[in-house]
Amino acid sequence: MPIIVNVDVMMAKRKMSLNELSEKVDLTLSNLSILKTGKAKAIRFSTLESICKALECQPGDILEFVNDEKGKTNS
Repeated sequence: MPIIVNVDVMMAKRKMSLNELSEKVDLTLSNLSILKTGKAKAIRFSTLESICKALECQPGDILEFVNDEKGKTNS
């Protein structure tokens, strides 16, 4: 998937645990874990806003686009 979720990186920078972030953004541990591991298929803007507020960061600090089409040729 070309979208990389860097929630774990920002959590480490802010020295915040998964439990603490879960409480601050009012998201279940399982849903936050799915997002953190990159298994989520979507994220609501309201959730992204809450995470950014809790981690004091910008959406671009959490979400990253990686073009995995580089080097591939059309068949």
